[in-house]
Amino acid sequence: MIRVLVVDDSALVRKLFGRVLTDAREFEVMFARNGLEALEQLEVFRPDVITLDINMPQMNGLECLDRIMILRPCPVIMVSTLTAEGAEETLNALRLGAVDFVAKPSGAVSLHIDSFTPTFLDKIRSAATAKLPASRRLRERVQLKTAGVLTRAEVSKAELSEIQAEPLAKDSFVLVGTSTGGPPALEALLVTLPANFPWPIVVAQHMPASFTGSLAKRLDGICALNVVEVSKPMLMQPGCVYIGRGDADVVISRRPAGLIVMATPARSNYLWHPSVDRLVRSAMEHVPACQLIGILMTGMGNDGAIAMTELRSKGGKTIAEAEETAIVWGMPGELVKAGGADWVVPLPKIAGQLQKLVPNHAANP
Repeated sequence: MIRVLVVDDSALVRKLFGRVLTDAREFEVMFARNGLEALEQLEVFRPDVITLDINMPQMNGLECLDRIMILRPCPVIMVSTLTAEGAEETLNALRLGAVDFVAKPSGAVSLHIDSFTPTFLDKIRSAATAKLPASRRLRERVQLKTAGVLTRAEVSKAELSEIQAEPLAKDSFVLVGTSTGGPPALEALLVTLPANFPWPIVVAQHMPASFTGSLAKRLDGICALNVVEVSKPMLMQPGCVYIGRGDADVVISRRPAGLIVMATPARSNYLWHPSVDRLVRSAMEHVPACQLIGILMTGMGNDGAIAMTELRSKGGKTIAEAEETAIVWGMPGELVKAGGADWVVPLPKIAGQLQKLVPNHAANP
């Protein structure tokens, strides 16, 4: 039995989550109405997974999460509203150590319970097997200080303009896929890349549309690269990272001016969105596989594993995050099992491996 502590000041949400978990017959459930009650249950109930509301009286979810990660680290799933404010708070929670999030039920909950239940239970099961890296926040703070790369504030506007005005080097670019645990992993990858990294990077991160804009804005503020959400067709440029808009798919296409990245309506034959498989396949339709590098990082399921295996078989290069650092070794693990990974690399070393594979800035015509 998986012990789940449901922390929420809403009696309706506690009742809903409790019923869904109890009906599944594989969970033992306990409840707390606020962060203080949750902390009391850490040693009494000793949960395997915690669902944690963000906005609660006495002690809010972020304060409670911070204490949990100090007192008794445990996989935490945040319960978030699908708003701009909710997105910012949820991204803060993921940086503090939460492994995933679910949308807070609202309105006529009973009308949406059938669609809500499978995803909710999958996230609980996945979180129960998730690994929490020791001292992750401390390591990330040290990494940011010692990375030795230019931050956005240290790069002049003239330098950025020069970088972005150069033609796309041989139509080559990097494709990144991630899901559960993805935002902190993306931060660890992108913050170590220099402003003159010569290839564009396109990211498919499973996330709602109301969250991906906030994610792009946060990453743009801490990375030397220019990070944007793909909200319209965009001409691909060196030194840019393109975050696929949530609740849609992100694909590569070609126009007379060159390669573009754009959002497109999600296809039902792909289970997760933005779809990594669809992104990789769209890229291979327009450029030779040998000009692509695929990176698959933490996330439940197998999105990206099949397409990146195809990519490798056609001459592309692929990197899978190693099990030792992945919060959930689902997507990268499936790539490794399929024989589709050229390199299996711990998260802190992925950026270094990528830079070894990409020709240096000066070498590009």
